[in-house]
Amino acid sequence: MAELAGSVKPGAGERVRRPRAAAPGAAPAVTEGGREPAGLGLTSARLRERMVERLRADGIRDARVLAAMARIARHEFVDQGLASRAYEDTALPIGFEQTISQPFIVARMTEALCAAAAGGRVLEIGTGCGYQAAVLAAIAAEVYSIERIRALHERARHNLRPHRLANLRLVFGDGLLGLPAAAPFDAMLIAAAAAELPAALLHQLRIGGVAIAPLGGERQRLCRITRVSDSGFAREILEEVRFVPLMAGVL
Repeated sequence: MAELAGSVKPGAGERVRRPRAAAPGAAPAVTEGGREPAGLGLTSARLRERMVERLRADGIRDARVLAAMARIARHEFVDQGLASRAYEDTALPIGFEQTISQPFIVARMTEALCAAAAGGRVLEIGTGCGYQAAVLAAIAAEVYSIERIRALHERARHNLRPHRLANLRLVFGDGLLGLPAAAPFDAMLIAAAAAELPAALLHQLRIGGVAIAPLGGERQRLCRITRVSDSGFAREILEEVRFVPLMAGVL
């Protein structure tokens, strides 16, 4: 895929305070199915276990999130040339100045909306390569994921097809418009940064619903926004992050 290494602003899809480094590698083994992804010296299952151990050490506690992260193979969602880095705790480029977010951020955002999303209906804005959508689909009853870049939308379809996620629907469109036809949503996850989210988008949450989004410009904060009434929203700041900007329109 075009525009891979060096095409993304460093830190996009990551928290500002970097987590501890991954543990050193162990002896090589054969991957599940007898297939070893290029550049991986351990089984992907073992690498995922180590990733989950690191997430737990960094404060991720929800068993549903950790189980999803342990089950879904992140290397299947990145370019083959980056497969050896798939389980590092870092964002990786996926083309078109977009990233697959740092595993900690995927886990943190999912955990922050888990209470609202579990067994409910979730809207993701910014499908990217499809990894976050797969994690959400392991927790929610229904997931709708919107991508504005057609090439990434098609790539996500390709990546997700082997997973056969009947509760996940991918949509090509402008995420800033949301998806009124499927509203109201129990939870939203916005995978790009905006100064503020449009009121029309937030009003697609049910009362009691939760949106997780990075807000800000040069300095961004991951926020949890809860709809508390017809016109009222409460905001909680979680931590500083760096994301690519949320854009309108389609490409």
